[in-house]
Amino acid sequence: MRASETFRVYRATRASRVAAVLGLVALIALVLAPYWAGRAELRLLGEVFLYLSLATLWNLLAGYAGLVSVGQQAYVGLGGYVFFALTIFGGLHPFVALPLTVIAGAIVSMPVAALIFRLRGAYFAIGTWVIAEVFRLGFAQVGALGGGSGTSLPVQVVRSLADGRSAREAVTYWMTLGVAVLVIAFAYLFLRARRGLALTAIRDNELAAASLGIDIWRTKFVVYVVVGALTTFVGALIFLTKLRISPEAAFSVNDWTAFVIFIVVIGGIGSLEGPIIGTVLFFLLRETLADLGAIYLIVLGAVAIVIMLVAPRGLWGLVRERTGLTLFPLGYRVDRKKGGQ
Repeated sequence: MRASETFRVYRATRASRVAAVLGLVALIALVLAPYWAGRAELRLLGEVFLYLSLATLWNLLAGYAGLVSVGQQAYVGLGGYVFFALTIFGGLHPFVALPLTVIAGAIVSMPVAALIFRLRGAYFAIGTWVIAEVFRLGFAQVGALGGGSGTSLPVQVVRSLADGRSAREAVTYWMTLGVAVLVIAFAYLFLRARRGLALTAIRDNELAAASLGIDIWRTKFVVYVVVGALTTFVGALIFLTKLRISPEAAFSVNDWTAFVIFIVVIGGIGSLEGPIIGTVLFFLLRETLADLGAIYLIVLGAVAIVIMLVAPRGLWGLVRERTGLTLFPLGYRVDRKKGGQ
């Protein structure tokens, strides 16, 4: 009898399977929310889903590709304005205009990426903010869309979504839920694929990744364009729910970038679980402290500083470090077993 060793290679764990079942149950409950939740709850949940989408996309960009952008509001505002232009001047139904914003975001993000990829580190971050300011100033000059004061979505466009106010709010809610599920599913499948493996290698050690033959520039370019396109789509949906757009609201660095960075940092950058935890915590803090005015922002800053000192990789990073728990299995695991022969 000779001892031998066998190996088992796998991805899914017991925790990830349980999380998948619980996630499915939660998704079914959320799909049925228009039948059990009130109007205020639906609007709050819709906002949660939109911020979760933005946080997941920014995390894919910064947490995996290493592209720390502080100008993603450029694509949020672009999506809103393109959507308004397509529905008001193009006469397109909102369900037709929304997918077209993805194409617009991809087209615009290509030359932007080619330009700002010449910058590195802090200069890259500043460059993304400058691009967003150029977008804001540019759209403020478009008189047909209200110029600096903005414009509202025509009543006939809003009514084309569904018959009746309750039905329209339900449809809008389902779209926000759908985009959150779409973004998380895309990020998960992308990171599990070959290009996602290359992206993870770049995040861990860019020099080593390049020595293995990974095209660093092309991989980052693809990620930037895809994130830009999807962020544009989320931006269009944001201003469909708001029914009004203006340059200040559309390109707000505070609303669409600062809060998103806060969510990812406290939740856990470089993980799919992090943005989910960060979004929940952010909205709990906001709903609890929003009436405090400026103190609310001070508390958010204090929370971010404390978490960064205690858990530099966020709350989920702390949990994963101590327990090894993974809810979204991206890499492979190997178990070694001894057997007889």
